[in-house]
Amino acid sequence: MMDSRVVPVRRGGLATETADALREAILGGHFEPGDPLREVELAAMLDVSRGSLREGLAVLETEGLVVRGWHRGTRVIDAAARDVREVYDLRAGLDRLAAVTASGRISRDNISELDETLRLLSQAGAGSAPPAELVELDLRFHDQVYDIAGNQRLTDAWTGIRSQVLLFQQRRVRAGSADYRQAIGLEHDHYRDLLIQGDIDAVAREAERHVHIARDFLLATMPSDGEM
Repeated sequence: MMDSRVVPVRRGGLATETADALREAILGGHFEPGDPLREVELAAMLDVSRGSLREGLAVLETEGLVVRGWHRGTRVIDAAARDVREVYDLRAGLDRLAAVTASGRISRDNISELDETLRLLSQAGAGSAPPAELVELDLRFHDQVYDIAGNQRLTDAWTGIRSQVLLFQQRRVRAGSADYRQAIGLEHDHYRDLLIQGDIDAVAREAERHVHIARDFLLATMPSDGEM
C-alpha cells in the first residue's frame, strides 16, 4: 500500500537519491514485504522522472530489496521462510570469514571503536530506542568487523545482502522485542571478546552461531514453505 509519508527526492533526476528514498521507505515500513511498487505513482510521489525511478529500482534490485518480473511488475521482496534461509545461510559464511580475518588484524583503535558501538547498543537495548535504531547499531558492529577484516570483495558481498538483513532483523525485533533487547548487548560483548582473544575456531563458531540464532528465531515466526 502506498504511503503519503514517503519523502520526495529533493533533486530530481538522480538515481542514487531515488534509490536512497525508496530504500528508506521500505526499511521504514512504509512498504510491506510483497507490496507492489507502481512506477507512475512512485515517480509522482518522489518527483522524479520514470527513467530515474527505474534506475533507482535497479539499484535496489541488486541489493535484493525488490524483485522485478515481466508479468508481476516490481515489488518489495517477500519475507518468506525460503528468503530468510537463503540470506542468513549466506550471511553465516560471510560473517565467519570476516570474523576469522578480523581476529588476526584487530588493533587497539579497532577495539575502541567496537566498544563505543557496544556501549551505544547496550544503552539502546536497555532503554526505549525504536527497533530501527537497535538494528542499525547491531549492524554497525558487524560493519566494523568487515572493515577490520580489510577484504574489499568480502565487504562488497556483505553490502550486497546488508539491506535484506536489515529488513529481516527489523522483523525479528518487532516479533520479539523484549528478548532481542535483553540479549543484544551480551551477545555482541561475547563476540567482541572472542575477536580479541584470537581463538580462530571459537570466533568462527560464534560468528555462525550469532547468525543462526537470528535465522532460527525468524523461521519460528513464519509459516513453513515446505522446504527442509
